[in-house]
Amino acid sequence: MCNRLDNILQWMGALLIITGHTLNVQNLQGDILCFFLGTLFFYAWSIRTRNWAQITVNTVAFTILGWALIR
Repeated sequence: MCNRLDNILQWMGALLIITGHTLNVQNLQGDILCFFLGTLFFYAWSIRTRNWAQITVNTVAFTILGWALIR
């Protein structure tokens, strides 16, 4: 069950990041939100797996994306 949840978290994160890039290239709204949600899924996965490099990357991404969302 744990591996299945980890896979779901990773794939949802990947799909949302890909969607964010697709929206960004087409100059459509919602790209920052997709990046934020994708990062959230990857952050949850990195905490579950105790992957400290990914936790660091996602913490920085949250800071940047959070600033972009409130700007």
